[in-house]
Order: sequence, then structure tokens, then C-alpha cells
Amino acid sequence: MSTLGTLSGQFSGSTVRVNVSGTALVDVGGAALVESVAGLFLISRASATTFVAIDAVCTHEGCTVTGANAEGYVCPCHGSRYNRNGQVLAGPAKASLRQYATTFTDGIVAITL
Repeated sequence: MSTLGTLSGQFSGSTVRVNVSGTALVDVGGAALVESVAGLFLISRASATTFVAIDAVCTHEGCTVTGANAEGYVCPCHGSRYNRNGQVLAGPAKASLRQYATTFTDGIVAITL
């Protein structure tokens, strides 16, 4: 397991914007933890133009999910594992992480809250 890099998201209206230039999100398969005043998000690049954004707060006891492996994300507190879409792969968490709609324009991923 590796620890995800942390990016700063800019919150405005009902959207968190993240610049992918120079980050792990430049490449398909890349993932990062996004911090913003609107919350914490896990974001991964699924294709050249598609990103998946989910809550970064574990549904087990509220820890911030900061780890990643080949399958997806890992919570450092009790080892819950989620796939890149936020579905539980292994507990103790029982509930999936919430997924958010994203758009990608001019190198910026927008997460719609």
C-alpha cells in the first residue's frame, strides 16, 4: 500500500475544482486525495477524459482514507478497502463511499457536490 498524494481543491458554488497538471492525475490510473473547504475526496483518472470522485471519509469510523493499492483505496485506521468507485471490497466498513459527478475541461476536474 502507498500513501496518496494530496491536492488542494478550490471550492466555488457547488463545485470543487482540481488542476491535474503536474499531479498523479495526469496519467490514467492515477489517484489522489483532494482537500477543500467543502470536504475530502478521493479522485482517480479512469480514462483520458473520465475521472471518478468519491468521499474520502471511511464509512466505518470516519477516518480519512489515505492509502491506495492496485485494487483501490485503503483506510489506514482499520483496513477497510474500497474499489475506485467507492464500493466496499473488505470490511470492517459495510457502506460504500458516496460518488460524485465530475467533468473535465482545460486540465481542470470539476467535482459537483
